[in-house]
Amino acid sequence: MGDRQRLRVGAALENGMTARTPPVKAESSSRLATDIFLLAGFCGFLFFFGLSYFGLVGADEPRYAQVAREMLNRHDWIAPTLNGKPWLEKPVLYYWQAIIAYRIFGVSDWAARIPSAADATLTVIAIYLFLRRFRPGFQLDGALITASAAGVIGFARAASTDMPLASMLTIAMLAWYAWYESRARTYLALSFFFLGLGLLAKGPVAPLLALLIIALFTAATHDFEPLKRTFWIPGIAIFLAVGLPWYVAVQLKNPEFFRVFILQHNLARFGTNLYHHPEPFWYYLPVVFLALLPWTVFVAVAVSKTISVWWTQKKEKKDLRSGEDLNVFLIIWLIVPVLFFSISQSKLPGYVVPALSAGSLLVSEYIRRNLSRNESVHILKIVIHSIVACAPLVPALMIQYILLQHRIPWSNARVPIAFSAACAVIMALTLKVSGLRMLRFVTLVPVVLVVGLVIRVGAPSLDATLSARPLANEIERLRPNFGNHSESMEVAVFEAPRETEFGLAFYLNRPIARYESHQVPDGEHLVVAPEGSETVVASAVPGRRVSYLGTFASQGLDYFWVSGPITEHSATSTQPPGVRQVL
Repeated sequence: MGDRQRLRVGAALENGMTARTPPVKAESSSRLATDIFLLAGFCGFLFFFGLSYFGLVGADEPRYAQVAREMLNRHDWIAPTLNGKPWLEKPVLYYWQAIIAYRIFGVSDWAARIPSAADATLTVIAIYLFLRRFRPGFQLDGALITASAAGVIGFARAASTDMPLASMLTIAMLAWYAWYESRARTYLALSFFFLGLGLLAKGPVAPLLALLIIALFTAATHDFEPLKRTFWIPGIAIFLAVGLPWYVAVQLKNPEFFRVFILQHNLARFGTNLYHHPEPFWYYLPVVFLALLPWTVFVAVAVSKTISVWWTQKKEKKDLRSGEDLNVFLIIWLIVPVLFFSISQSKLPGYVVPALSAGSLLVSEYIRRNLSRNESVHILKIVIHSIVACAPLVPALMIQYILLQHRIPWSNARVPIAFSAACAVIMALTLKVSGLRMLRFVTLVPVVLVVGLVIRVGAPSLDATLSARPLANEIERLRPNFGNHSESMEVAVFEAPRETEFGLAFYLNRPIARYESHQVPDGEHLVVAPEGSETVVASAVPGRRVSYLGTFASQGLDYFWVSGPITEHSATSTQPPGVRQVL
C-alpha cells in the first residue's frame, strides 16, 4: 500500500468509514419511509405542482414541445421536425421523454414539462442514494438542498433540454466519484451509461465537461492513476452503445445533420455570436448566485474553506486527506461549467444548470463536517444567509406588479419587506439557538412560500404576459365567425416576437407564417402584430381587406383578419361579423 493510499484509508477511518467500501449505517425502516415521504412531497410540490397553471413561455418551450408532438404524430423516433421540416438543433433525449409523456397524459403544455420535472426528481434521488452510501446520515440534507435550489426548481419546470443534460451529467459524475472511492466497476459502468444519455440530451458537451472535471480533479490531487483507469474499454463501449446509434441513424436520414448540429449549433454557437446571445465574461457570476438561492452564502463558505485547506496542504507539500477529496471534486465540478461557458460567445442561463448539484453537495458536506466537529458558525454568516434566503419573498409577493407594470411600486412594498425581514429574524434566531442541524428545515420554509406564491398568485399574470396560450385561446374563440373556412384558416405574425410565433404554433398546432420572411398567406387569414400596426399591416397586403379583431394588451399585440386578394366577385362580399374594417 502506497503512502497516498495509507493516508486515504487512515483519514477515512477517522471519519468513521473505509475509503474503499464505506459502510452504510443501519437505518430503521421508519427513517427510510420518512425520507421517501419527504422527498416525494418536496419533489412533487417543487417540480410538478401547478405545471399547467401558466402556458409555455419563451421561444424554446413551445418549440421543443411542438417538435415532440410532430415526432409522435409521425411515429418517428429518429428525426426531429418542426412544421414538417428537419429541426436538428438539439439531440433527441428530451423529445423521447416528451413523446412518452404525451402518450400517457395526452399532448398538453404541462405534459411537455414533465420530462424536466422527472429528470430533476431523478437527480435528487441519485444524490440521496449517493450520500446514503458514501456519506450516511446526511443524505436527506443533500437531496433537499439540491431540490430547493432556485435554478433546479426553475429549469425542472421548463420544457427544455437543460434539465435532462444536468440530470444525466450529475448522475454520471456521482457514479464516477463512487467508483473513485470504492473502485467498484459497476459505478464506472453506470457513469458511462449516463454520459451516453448526456450525449443524447445535448450533445458532446456532456462527455467534454465530464472529462475536464475528472482531469482537473486528478491534477489537483496529484494522482493521475484514476484518470488513466477511467478509460475503461467496456465503459467506453457502453457509452458508445447508448449514445451513438441515434447519431448514426439521424445522419443517415438527414445528411445535413453534422453541419447543422455539430458545426453550427455546437462549434459556431460556442465560438461566435451567430445566435445573438452575447453577454460579458462575468455574466455567470450573478446567474450562479441566483440559481443557488437560498444556499448561496453557505456554498461560498464551503468553497472558501475547502480552497483554504487545499492551499495550506499544497504549501506544506502534503497530499489531500481522503475526507477532502470529495470537496475538491465538487468545487472543480462547480467551477468547470461556469468557466467553460464564460468563454463561450453565446451565453444563456441554462448552460450552467449542470453545476448546481455540485454547489448543493458542498453545502451538505459543510453541514456534515461542522456537526461532526461541533464547530460553531459565526453569527454574521447566519444573518447573511437568513437575509438572502428570505429576500425572494419580496418579489414573490409583488410578482403581479413586476409582471404587469415591470416595476416594484415601493410605496406598496412595505408589508412584503416587513414580512421578509420578520422571516429572516426568526430564521437567524432559530439557527443561532439550534445550529446547523435546523439549517435545512428553516431554509425550506421561505422556499416553499416563494414557490407557492409564484404558482398560485403569479400564474395568471405569468400566463397573460409571457405565454401565447391566452392569445391562442382568443383566436380559437373567434374561429366560428369565419364560417366553413375557420378550421383551415392560416395564422401569421408580423413583427411579433418569436415567442408569440412558436407559442401560437404549439397551441394552434399549425405552422405560423411570418410576413417578414415573405410568408404572407395567399388566402384569407389572421395576423398578429404589435399594437397600433393597422396601417403597417394593410400596407404589407395591398389590395386586400384588413379588419381589426382585438387587442391582447398585456403583451402589446393586436390581431386582424385579412381577406384573400380582392376580385370583382369578392369585392362585394361581407367581412366576418363582429369586426371593424381598417382599410
